Amino acid sequence: MNASIKLAIKDRESGQATPNCRNLCNFIVHGLKFVFRAKPGGVTRGIPTAFAAAPLNNLLISGGALIWVWPHANGKDKGQLVEPLFRSAPEAAHKDDRLYEYLALIDAIWLGNQREIGLASERLSDRLLKK
Repeated sequence: MNASIKLAIKDRESGQATPNCRNLCNFIVHGLKFVFRAKPGGVTRGIPTAFAAAPLNNLLISGGALIWVWPHANGKDKGQLVEPLFRSAPEAAHKDDRLYEYLALIDAIWLGNQREIGLASERLSDRLLKK
């Protein structure tokens, strides 16, 4: 754990690292796209992410652009391929709806335009900082 970036802090009782939600949220919103470059690919079938997945899919209407999808053999949606930040994201998303929503919000911040980034940032902040 790198203490200088403070994305996690050591719990005094257990000694385990716990997320510093405020710093983590700030990093995702303001730094993620500079540290990890998106790797868009061609059109493929996969699992929707970013604005095409919950919780943003009911708030934004696509202006005709292809949706972002993670490549996946069982994917039913057609869109522009984007390699997920973690290779295991598509499988994990199938197993955990809540995790899928977090990953989709992060992708909306990572890949989106200003409106998508604003909506996703607001929702991610609400979830991470809600106590």
